[in-house]
Amino acid sequence: MVIYNQKQIDMKTKIKVLVFLSAVVFGLFAFKSLETKKIIVIDAGHGGDDFGATLNGLQEKAIVETIAKKIKAQNKNENLEIVLLREGDHFMELSERVSIINNLNAKLVISLHINASENLDKNGVQAYVSSKSKFYNESKTNAEILVDRVAGDYFSKGEVKEASFYILKNSNCPALTLEVGYLSNINDRTYITSEKGQNEIAEKILEALK
Repeated sequence: MVIYNQKQIDMKTKIKVLVFLSAVVFGLFAFKSLETKKIIVIDAGHGGDDFGATLNGLQEKAIVETIAKKIKAQNKNENLEIVLLREGDHFMELSERVSIINNLNAKLVISLHINASENLDKNGVQAYVSSKSKFYNESKTNAEILVDRVAGDYFSKGEVKEASFYILKNSNCPALTLEVGYLSNINDRTYITSEKGQNEIAEKILEALK
């Protein structure tokens, strides 16, 4: 997982954020009042020239984007609105992501990532939260629920660890990073790159959000 350097949002980025928010708000009002929706932001990590973890042509950025889209597509809960921060293969500054999050009045942010290690035996699901966030306790509770549900019978269940990641400490709502398997582990890799595995991961994340 790659950690970006923070950069100040310039005018072009602000315009992109406003356009994004306008589209989201229009979509929400088209179906149901914002006041009755629980907004969950899914942040597909990396994008553009930032591939994330890579192995034999597989790229973290593409895997998490696919899973994020499946989460949105599979959501049938009319009280739950899934907002995708990144749709398409493009780079987004962390500051841009946080600006969008903090204008959405979201209930939770899930930053989706794939792990990797030189130890090929390492596997499973784990999560990160920031103790610098005023929503630390809620973030940790949500992270524990998600790790437990996504791990299920397939993945090994990892820990919820603390990390000072930019999105986690600067979002004005509970936020967590969810690492769904190891690209470096053959069993995890086979699962997270399969249609079945990606569908099941999306389904389990939605179940945890009920």
